[in-house]
Amino acid sequence: MHELVEFAVEKALELGASYAEARFEEKNGTSLAMKNGNPEGLEVISDRGIGVRILVDGGMGFASTNVLTKESVAEAVKKAVKLAKAASKVRNEPIRFSDEDFHEVYYEVKMRKDFRDVSVEEKLELLKKVEEDVLEAGAQIPMRFLRYSDQIWHKIFMNSEGALVESVIPRVSMMYNLVVFENGQMEQAPFVQRAFSGGLELIEKDEPWKWAVKDVLALQRLIREGRKPPEGKVDVVISPEVAGIAVHESVGHPYEADRIFGREAAQAGESFVKPEMLGERIGSEVVTVIEDPTIPNSWGFYLYDDEGVKARPRYLIKDGIITEFLTNREYAAKLGQCSNASARAINYNREPIVRMANTYLAPGDYSFDELIEDIKLGIYMVSFNEWNIDDRRYQQRYIGREAYLIENGEIKHPVRRPILEITTKALWRSVDAVGKEVEYFPGTCGKGEPGQGVPVWMGGAPARLRGIPLRRP
Repeated sequence: MHELVEFAVEKALELGASYAEARFEEKNGTSLAMKNGNPEGLEVISDRGIGVRILVDGGMGFASTNVLTKESVAEAVKKAVKLAKAASKVRNEPIRFSDEDFHEVYYEVKMRKDFRDVSVEEKLELLKKVEEDVLEAGAQIPMRFLRYSDQIWHKIFMNSEGALVESVIPRVSMMYNLVVFENGQMEQAPFVQRAFSGGLELIEKDEPWKWAVKDVLALQRLIREGRKPPEGKVDVVISPEVAGIAVHESVGHPYEADRIFGREAAQAGESFVKPEMLGERIGSEVVTVIEDPTIPNSWGFYLYDDEGVKARPRYLIKDGIITEFLTNREYAAKLGQCSNASARAINYNREPIVRMANTYLAPGDYSFDELIEDIKLGIYMVSFNEWNIDDRRYQQRYIGREAYLIENGEIKHPVRRPILEITTKALWRSVDAVGKEVEYFPGTCGKGEPGQGVPVWMGGAPARLRGIPLRRP
């Protein structure tokens, strides 16, 4: 595959490309599902191919093939060159890439328990463990959907500027969708996922069955004891899970440079953020939001992006100030910067575009007890069933799943579906305290046309929001 990747780059240069890159990707793995205790089949995943992206006269072209011969790769390169030439004729300004330092490097994530050596039967036992434990929890759960999956992601990236990056990243996950039904009422924990980059030992250490039982018992208590939430302006403490979806949707997405400059407008929306907002205050001084692909064993892990740029933590907000956007080489050049390695593609047949990896609210100095001790009336929102945000990522709404009343500094009874509706600026300016403990929650972030769903972590520390307008359903 190294020879084919090198051949693709050289062929593109021969045909007149000013820049060329080729990316081989191979994915192999398994997926198992279980519904209401019955196995629903085994999926074996095997996919590989090469994608080629080139620049000609300031126009960009991309093509791919899953036929791994020189003849097929050459045809893909010719197609990419043809597309680039056509694109160059209709562009108002040529595409330029930022200057970067490139490396020749190999890296991989080691597995203590290699899931390729584990039988399908043993993997199925993990799903059975979830099934058995939630049924023993004492709640009525008429619908239980469980899924296990693992994959090895192998990539080889080369460009015409000296980059050669090869990586091997194993990814393993479990997911559950559980419905609790009692007293004529239904509550649901929809598609909760636990996921990591690494071996099966990470799932075993995480114990998803315990997370599932916790969710089931919380839903059962909500049915039995849940009351209406307060309305009007109250203090709200958001958990790492809720903080995670908030930073992902209202910080990560609007800080993607392709969205800021308008490329995403017709596909996934616009951004309220403008290039001149760098250095502007958007949150209180206790708010720092970090985007970091290099967190070991994270779901969104990588050390080099899909343009061969070395990854690092990106501080999108630091002490309440906008300090950085997510950039690839194209948009870094527009900003007069170097790329911060945010280019990702989900597979060989997709172009790399600006993406998040692991976005989180950085920890502060408060214990959880300190976050709630002086709240006279408020809500602790532990998890959410629904979120909505407008195309510009400014007006947003989060509807709680597991949530509790806070009264005189104490956690009280569950409350049903508290609705937090707020603007992005009001949200982050209302934060006056952030907790010490950080947690992460996996997800699949969708973007692009054709669509690309990439693995990400969302999370951070719990946070206290003062004087937030709360609504009832």
